[in-house]
Amino acid sequence: MESTFSSPAEAALQREAGVPGLLTPPEDLDRVYELERVTKFVCDLGCQRVALQFPDQLLGDAAAVATRLEEVTGSKMFILGDTAYGSCCVDVLGAEQAGAQALVHFGPACLSPPARLLPITFVLGQRSVALELCAKAFEAQNPDPTAPVVLLSEPACAHALEALAALLRPKYQDLLISTPALPLPAGSPSSQLEPLERFGRRFPLSPGRCLEEYGAFYVGGSQASSDPILDPDLSRLLLGWTPGRPFISCCPDTGQTQDQGAQAGRLRARRLYLVERARDARVVGLLAGTLGVAQHREALAHLRKLTEAAGKRSYVLALGRPTAAKLANFPEVDVFVLLACPLGALAPQPSGGFLRPVLTPCELEAACNPAWPPPGLAPHLTHYAELLPGSPFHVPLPPPESELWDTPDVSLISGELRAPPSWKLSHDTGCSALAQRPQLELAESSPAASFLSSRSWKGLEPRLGQTPVKEAVHGRRGIAIAYEDEGCS
Repeated sequence: MESTFSSPAEAALQREAGVPGLLTPPEDLDRVYELERVTKFVCDLGCQRVALQFPDQLLGDAAAVATRLEEVTGSKMFILGDTAYGSCCVDVLGAEQAGAQALVHFGPACLSPPARLLPITFVLGQRSVALELCAKAFEAQNPDPTAPVVLLSEPACAHALEALAALLRPKYQDLLISTPALPLPAGSPSSQLEPLERFGRRFPLSPGRCLEEYGAFYVGGSQASSDPILDPDLSRLLLGWTPGRPFISCCPDTGQTQDQGAQAGRLRARRLYLVERARDARVVGLLAGTLGVAQHREALAHLRKLTEAAGKRSYVLALGRPTAAKLANFPEVDVFVLLACPLGALAPQPSGGFLRPVLTPCELEAACNPAWPPPGLAPHLTHYAELLPGSPFHVPLPPPESELWDTPDVSLISGELRAPPSWKLSHDTGCSALAQRPQLELAESSPAASFLSSRSWKGLEPRLGQTPVKEAVHGRRGIAIAYEDEGCS
């Protein structure tokens, strides 16, 4: 029987590990999984126990890769196949439980900084790219050779961006190449001009230039599935890119291009609707997603402070991977906010959908902080670390006496005027026509407690000492559709 808040233990044994991928031929393992680079990484650190993290579609090659690395390095390899939250996040917790001294992550990655320090290297894969077709597509979409354009790609195509730029640089001078934001090796010299790091990528901008000036040319996806909603990495780029700047995607196999401007507008409109839902909400559920990403505790405290300042109730729920069945057990919650990595927060929802909308921390920030967004900030932030103090996008809450809290606010969903926070009403001394009555006290109740009190079923109650003792009797026999004492119908 399935538990209310978690899956049964038997489900982990009976579940299939996603869609099985094709096995890589043994002669191609060194090239596909970059075993030479991984071997150098392990030998340089002198690790005796190493964890290998594979996504579901690559688990078929896990045993062969681990065996090959053990033969070459002499170290013990542990395969992490069932990650705690998502395959894109580094499973540092699982590696520590195995006593690993280093971790090798294979497949697509969100490149979020882990919560614990551990030597990590990434093998993103190398997907083949038709350079000539992509170069022709770039020239067709960018007739102006002086227009600033940045080259982007999915993680598996990042290896081909330098070769693509070599074909385009004789004609296009203002061309910027992004690289994955891989962790720098320990002891590497830090340059004075550090590149801008956003969207899990690094952008080597020239002094005086900003990313908002550039258009984008994205190499990735496929002709069969060009919907960016199904690709969280592309959705993150479309939401965060400057509105009004061109964003073109190109299939690396065929060179077919598509203008993603209309799709980016639809994604932003959806996010604005979620902001309105968060402003109307009275009870907010904070879903603690992955615990392997850095600063998740600070982000949780920041969101609780936001909801308290806006006069809302917040409850922290640690349910693992959110599903519609789990979240349906909390109908008193108006909206949920998922604290996860950028790709996990933008992952497509299940086909059945959720009873209440699931938001990212950026939507809650826009709904509860009247000073958000800061002037000049156009993109949509997808990582909660960008909202915390120390980030250039952090905006502190206005002081209680600020006029921003008194600005009239009308809901665009219900059309009603939203009331100011309860703490604002209790401290409002502008009206002195009524005499105060100190003997009367106002008891503020929790919306969740009021909803629970109205339920007909409130859970199991032990009622110790109140239930009379009775002798055991024979129960009914048969199946539920036809017990033996019911006869035939």
